[in-house]
Amino acid sequence: MNDFRRFPPPGLEEDVMPTAKRSKASAKRSAAKKTSAKAAPEAEPVSPPDDSGAQPAAAAASGSAGGAKRVLLVDDDAEIVESMRTVLESRGYEILVARDGNQGLAMAETEDPDLVVLDMMMPKRSGFLVLEKLRRSRPVPVRVIMITANEGSRHKAYAEMLGVDDYIRKPFAMDRLLESVDRLLAD
Repeated sequence: MNDFRRFPPPGLEEDVMPTAKRSKASAKRSAAKKTSAKAAPEAEPVSPPDDSGAQPAAAAASGSAGGAKRVLLVDDDAEIVESMRTVLESRGYEILVARDGNQGLAMAETEDPDLVVLDMMMPKRSGFLVLEKLRRSRPVPVRVIMITANEGSRHKAYAEMLGVDDYIRKPFAMDRLLESVDRLLAD
């Protein structure tokens, strides 16, 4: 039986990181804040490319009204976001991007995505806090895939307790992400 009383409260997951990783993660977040303030607009909706060639997964990416399924990527790592964006757009999904937890939560509430791909450790609000808020505030829960570099099994157990639909550890193959997105958005 899992004992969640020993689990660090959401938002304090950095306390379980080794000191060397904490320093690197803090520096990374500081750099991401500076670059996202300069380069990233509030919302980055992107329409899927108009391909004349048939793509088998593009049919799965279309919504019930004929529009593309919308996927919100919430991650402070620009390289990971761009990799996920490229792969998901090639499958016909419409991509929205948020660079921190607060922006992700605001976009989830205003943009009503079909799926959220959520990093666990981010500036301003952790993925756990975003997930908790999404589960409490929506009458019909949005599908959520949590991605993380954290190896701890307690984090996975806590995410599952909060109702995450899938949990993927970094680094991951894009095929693994695509399989999960396609499965969760299949009607």
